[in-house]
Amino acid sequence: MTTLSDLNTCEPGAFVEALRGIYEHSPWIAERAAGKRPFASLAALKLALQDVVTQADEDEQLALLRAHPELAGKAAIAGELTAESTGEQAASGLNRCSPDEYARLHELNARYSEKFGFPFILAVKGPTGRGLTRAAIIETFARRLKNTRPDEMLECLRQVHRIAEIRLNELLGVQLRFGPQVMDWAETLGAISDDENGLTCAYMTPAHQRSAQQLRDWMIEAGMEAHIDAVGNVVGRYAAAQPDAKTLLTGSHYDTVRNGGKYDGRLGILLPIALVRHLNERGERLPFHLEVIGFAEEEGVRFRSTFLGSSAITGRFDPVLLDQQDSEGVTMRAALQAAGHDPAQIGTIARDPALLLGFVEVHIEQGPVLLGRGLPVGVVTAIAGSSRYLLELSGVASHAGTTPMGMRRDAAAAAAEIVLLVEQRCSGRGSLVGTVGQLEVPAGSVNVIPGQCRLSLDIRAASDGERLAAVDDILAGISAICARRGIEEKLWKLVEADAAPCAPPLMDGLGAAIEAAGLPRFDLLSGAGHDAMEMAKITEVAMLFTRCGNGGISHNPLETMTADDAEIAGEVLLDFLRRYTYA
Repeated sequence: MTTLSDLNTCEPGAFVEALRGIYEHSPWIAERAAGKRPFASLAALKLALQDVVTQADEDEQLALLRAHPELAGKAAIAGELTAESTGEQAASGLNRCSPDEYARLHELNARYSEKFGFPFILAVKGPTGRGLTRAAIIETFARRLKNTRPDEMLECLRQVHRIAEIRLNELLGVQLRFGPQVMDWAETLGAISDDENGLTCAYMTPAHQRSAQQLRDWMIEAGMEAHIDAVGNVVGRYAAAQPDAKTLLTGSHYDTVRNGGKYDGRLGILLPIALVRHLNERGERLPFHLEVIGFAEEEGVRFRSTFLGSSAITGRFDPVLLDQQDSEGVTMRAALQAAGHDPAQIGTIARDPALLLGFVEVHIEQGPVLLGRGLPVGVVTAIAGSSRYLLELSGVASHAGTTPMGMRRDAAAAAAEIVLLVEQRCSGRGSLVGTVGQLEVPAGSVNVIPGQCRLSLDIRAASDGERLAAVDDILAGISAICARRGIEEKLWKLVEADAAPCAPPLMDGLGAAIEAAGLPRFDLLSGAGHDAMEMAKITEVAMLFTRCGNGGISHNPLETMTADDAEIAGEVLLDFLRRYTYA
């Protein structure tokens, strides 16, 4: 069995030969990486090989892509693939295609080659390394045909690196300790849904209650004391040897958006459970109590109120919310009671900040930054503050053919100008971003000038001052636009959330653990809101981001990550926990 030590100490020629099958017919990658030895870890070796490809010119990158075979193409039928490709395609049954499947793949290969000029490349062993189905492969093939050529070339290179990662694992006999278990658990939870056609887990629905029970069972099996509290949080405690020790909190949310992904929030619960199981099996205790919290609600899907689980922990749960109704007229209080909870006990959940060391949340990035840099993990610097509004514009609905352009009070035209105002004010200004995510012309008609329009505003930034200044400018601009166009405006504030900076000592602890894993520390902002924002009200917080696949898509069934990235996140968090000390 080849080892990393063997690769670090052998002659350059032997190094290249050992890695010959890692990148398809491209020994130049190993040749250039050989000079970067020794590698501190397998992750460092993978990153070095990836960097060689990234630094190569476009002709070399294209040659690497064109060295790969078509999926279930003629080379596959004739047995002309490399041994590695033959095994990978066989693992997904591409050597057993039905005539219809083969015809479909042949058609897709032809269209793809004509559009892009290189073959379609996909790590057919998938994010878990166990093999995608033929149906999943064909679906992905058809979806990626819609990409632009630059985007698809980048995606193919990422897939090449994923294939190389799997092959390196096999070459070195790597057995992942945490990643496969996390991926398996995520699949199990992902099958528990309010919706048969996708993953939806809304607050206090039957699927939500089943998910909570499953998490509690896994916590107990891992060696924790676990319970479901009055607001629906699943709380697992791995006690320190000293009863009077302080507590470090970790976790995330287990509810989802409608038709969401399997890893948003849930990674931050499942990964710590896997780590606790590992510690418990070794009989290892930490010098502090470790609590893993599966927060019951963060997304606000059912009752349009976010952070219900974490706000109960911080003592900031608003009892007025208990009278909120869902779309069917069921109050939050009634939903809690029907699930066997006592809403009167929610106030008792609040934690004493004096007993806490901090809160560390692991989460998928939900964006493309780590993916674009080829990094599996990153340290979050801050969670952006957010201002959200709903805006209603009222003009005059009139005939599209008989009303002169200069005499119109067009609500949609005003809305269009507002969209561009938001884009202009928020562009090129550091972390500031602005979005109009909802835009509606109620009862609109093709031959009627819009008399009404509704739109949303979402302004975010790492700096509250920067965000609020932008909000002031945008609201003033909206008023000016409406006054000039003769449009009445109504504005409702939906959310006002302050930015939450992460604590430098906790960030440095995560950064040191990343570097100990042989990877560079990379810091990035979280543009999305997280439970850590609420937890920052009572204790120091930090976040570890894990890379997303599929272009960084989240809140979507296409949301994905790999077992290898979950493994690295687990190693980093475990090292952080072992290094963490307090007075």
